[in-house]
Amino acid sequence: MSAATTFTVPPELSATEPPEARGVARDGVRLLVARDRGPLQHTTFRGLPRALRRGDLLVVNTSDTEPAAVDGHRGDDSPVTLHISGPAPDNLFVVELRTPDGRRVTDARAGESVRLPRGVVASLLTAHPDPRVIEGSRLWRARIPVAGGLRPWLTDVGRPIRYSYLRGDWPIDTYRTVFAKPGPEFASAEMPSAGRPFTPAVLADLHSRGIGVAEIVLHTGVSSLEAGEVPLPERYQVPTDTADAVNATKEAGGRVVAVGTTVTRALETVADPAGHVRAGAGWTHLVLGPDRSARTVDGLVTGWHEPTASHLLLLEAVAGPRLVGRAYSAAVDRGYLWHEFGDSCLLLTSRTAYRPV
Repeated sequence: MSAATTFTVPPELSATEPPEARGVARDGVRLLVARDRGPLQHTTFRGLPRALRRGDLLVVNTSDTEPAAVDGHRGDDSPVTLHISGPAPDNLFVVELRTPDGRRVTDARAGESVRLPRGVVASLLTAHPDPRVIEGSRLWRARIPVAGGLRPWLTDVGRPIRYSYLRGDWPIDTYRTVFAKPGPEFASAEMPSAGRPFTPAVLADLHSRGIGVAEIVLHTGVSSLEAGEVPLPERYQVPTDTADAVNATKEAGGRVVAVGTTVTRALETVADPAGHVRAGAGWTHLVLGPDRSARTVDGLVTGWHEPTASHLLLLEAVAGPRLVGRAYSAAVDRGYLWHEFGDSCLLLTSRTAYRPV
C-alpha cells in the first residue's frame, strides 16, 4: 500500500450483520463514486447505473459460495474450526485452522489430524504454500477423505466462513450474490462480496441504460491474508463471449468496469500489454500492484478493505494511489461500513481506451 492510501478504520465502521438485518435492502447500501476527475459523489447502490455511461461494460463473477467452515477437534480435544479454502493437486485441499472465537491457530504442525463431524478426519500434510514450514503455517495442504464426496458432506455439516466482527449465524444464501451459479467444482470459500448489492432491479436499470454485463468465474480462497502476504493462486475462467465483449467495448471507447478484485484479477490475467484480452482458464498467479498496473480494467466496483490488505494494491493498480486514498479518506470521515456486508465504492479512471492496431 502506498503512502497515499493510509487510514485507520474505527471498530464501529465494521458491518456486523447483513444490511437486511439493519432494515436496508441489498441495493440500499451506500455507494461512494470516485472519479479521477471531479468531486466524489455519495449515493446508494441503486444509483450505480446513473454513475456509468451507455456503452460501458460491467464484468461480474458467477462463482458460488461454499459452506466452507466446519467445526471439529484437535488431537488434544480442543475445539477448532476448519476453513476449506479450495482444492490443491493430488486430491488435497488447502485449509486454515481457527479457534472458535475466530483467532488464527498458530501452533498447528505437519502430521496433525483434526476430527470432524460424521467420523471424517482431516490430516494436515504440508504447509502451504511453503512445504518446508513444519509448524505455525496459516494454511495447510490436507487430505479430507469423505465417502460420497466433500461437497455433499459440507452441505450437511458446513456453514459459511465468518469472522469475529460478525454477529449471529446467517444462512448460506445470505452469502450468495445474484450472479452465483452452482457448478460441478468446489467454488469460492468466501463470497465474491463486491457483487452482493446487485439486485434484479439494478440489473434492469443497467440494461435500460445500455450498459452491458458480462461474466467470468474466479473461485476465491479464504480472505484472511496477513499483512504483506500476496494473493495465492486461484482458479479462473474467462469465456470467449466475455473476452469479445471486453475488446468490443474498448474498441468503441467504452469503459470496462470489474465487479470486485476477483474479476479484475481474472481479466488482467488474460490481458496483453495493449489491454486486449483473450479467453482463458486455469490457475492465475498474477499479483497486481506497483510492478504490474491494470491494462484493460478502467473501473472497479468494490467493498472497503482493511488497511493492510493486499487488495488495496490491486485497487491502486487500477485507479492509482491518489484516487484510492481520496476515496478511503472520505469513507472513513463519512462513516461508510466495512467488510462483506458493508457499503460499496465505484472507482473510475479516464484511461485511454484500447484501440486495436
